[in-house]
Amino acid sequence: MSVQQRNVDQWNARYPVGTRVVAYPGFRPERDPDAKYLVTRTRSAATVLGGHTAVVWVEGHGACIALTHVDPFPKAVTT
Repeated sequence: MSVQQRNVDQWNARYPVGTRVVAYPGFRPERDPDAKYLVTRTRSAATVLGGHTAVVWVEGHGACIALTHVDPFPKAVTT
């Protein structure tokens, strides 16, 4: 099992579809202080895209977002 698949399995076990999250479609704020974010909910289970990236789809955004750019809402910092 790949690392990405393990990440997907762990995410899906902890966070069901509909979980409130903060998603960073571009850069994370640690990398870009002006990074845009969405306070939203997941609209899919996480999956491995193309065999190399763990992703999830969220409400209000047309493309999938890497799990590395999605935080469960209580953990997320939105400053």
